[in-house]
Amino acid sequence: MAYSDFAAVYDSLMLNADYKKRAKYIEMLFKKYGKMPTLMLDLACGTGEFSAAFARKGVEVIGVDMSEDMLSIAREKAYDEGLDILYLCQSAGELDLYGTVDGAICCLDSLNHITKKSELEKAVQKVSLFLEKDCLFIFDVNTPYKHREVLGNNTFVLESEDVYCVWQNEYAEKMQKTNITLDVFQEKDGVYTRFTEEFSERAYDMEYLKTVLMKKGFEVLGVFDDLTENPLNENSQRAIFVAKKKQ
Repeated sequence: MAYSDFAAVYDSLMLNADYKKRAKYIEMLFKKYGKMPTLMLDLACGTGEFSAAFARKGVEVIGVDMSEDMLSIAREKAYDEGLDILYLCQSAGELDLYGTVDGAICCLDSLNHITKKSELEKAVQKVSLFLEKDCLFIFDVNTPYKHREVLGNNTFVLESEDVYCVWQNEYAEKMQKTNITLDVFQEKDGVYTRFTEEFSERAYDMEYLKTVLMKKGFEVLGVFDDLTENPLNENSQRAIFVAKKKQ
């Protein structure tokens, strides 16, 4: 999904993401299980909130996303703050950096947007290729439980001061795949515009993800419940993976 029109309203509808808290949590994981990166890949970086958070800490960041519209917003933010962040328009499966990095992240269930196992495995292989040995890849995914019990065949409403979004889901149990339709209404100067975005997310079993990581040269150091170091439970909605490049 390219998030064309949605890029302009994405930040308005992500006010509950708590980027600051998540960036602090990721920093803690880097320091506890490896080391703080000096050059970090932010895969599927979107509008660059995590890229900027780590750049403010003095980390060199390469932000990669397949949506040029998202990257345009990310570049504008970096320019406004005087942050030197390199942004590249690439899909995860076609990742091609100029050299290696010593840390990598992929946040807010971005890997769930890869709905084919072959493409997911290709993306993990690409991260492995460009990540230095003994360095960390930290990412999160929505769990099968969340897709089945929370997203499901449900409808949600998201709204901010000038954006109103109706989020409708259609869940395909066999594939653990949720097809999502967003009807977005945006107000500007008293005039409302409407557009629709459609995309899908797929839930992956935790054991499958562990197997993929190990096949691609990673050691799984931990799989945690969201924003904690607690193990997953039957009601966990987001899983945090900490993996170390070993080969």
